[in-house]
Amino acid sequence: MMYISDETIERFIKEDVPYIDLTTLVLGIGNENGQICFTAREDTVLSGVEEVIKIFNKLGIGKAGFLPSGTRVRSGETFIRGEGLCSNLHMAWKVSLNILEYCCGIATRTRRLVDKAKSANPDISIVSTRKSFPGTKELAIKSIIAGGAFPHRLGLSETILIFKQHVNFLGGLEQLPQMIKQIKMNACEKKIIVEVENDTEAMMMAGLDIDGLQFDKVPAAQLKNMVKEIRSINPRITLIAAGGVNESNADEYAITGVDAIATTSVYFGKPSDIKVIIEKC
Repeated sequence: MMYISDETIERFIKEDVPYIDLTTLVLGIGNENGQICFTAREDTVLSGVEEVIKIFNKLGIGKAGFLPSGTRVRSGETFIRGEGLCSNLHMAWKVSLNILEYCCGIATRTRRLVDKAKSANPDISIVSTRKSFPGTKELAIKSIIAGGAFPHRLGLSETILIFKQHVNFLGGLEQLPQMIKQIKMNACEKKIIVEVENDTEAMMMAGLDIDGLQFDKVPAAQLKNMVKEIRSINPRITLIAAGGVNESNADEYAITGVDAIATTSVYFGKPSDIKVIIEKC
């Protein structure tokens, strides 16, 4: 689904095991054979599973059985098993659990939001912002995809997305129309999206030769009327609702007529509750 390098996997392991597992060493149990099992304590959408299997491989843990990322599992369902030396199982334990609980939490929240929005509008697209916690982007993006969403914008090098913070240096949004032709010449293969905050700004931009409008924190009831007006001016323009959209109101925004909902909410919340058992075999 998504490529995460061996270097990243090794960094995850090294961060938790800088030298040795002192506890298994002083207990003298490191060379005992054992098994490790990960079981969901609640209904969960899986993500990060393949990275855990890579950790297993790096640490010599074999006979791994697993369910892939994107799978919905029920409370009490075991989704990863592995066998190996006790020392290796304990080295894999917490780093694997941390990845799974973090990633499954994002995937599960994403799935709930996607399901709620699509129950109101099957054609709506759910996309996630780039406001994930620094250093976790690879796992975060993998997790929102596992949950049924897509990345809105992976970085500044992609789509041209013009914010208020940009037009503050142009003399205001009113100066933008005369610049569109030059912008398209400078980056003719890229889409241009402009963020707007109200009806006046939206109407000003709707007739321009741009590809999309992103509405920042516009209430759903107000947005529905704005969408109708804009569609009458430019029926092909892409419209995106952003700012404050979450699981509680996703269905309200889904029926406004926008093409997509951009959300940050899926990144932040309770990790999935996952049980780990390590025992002798």
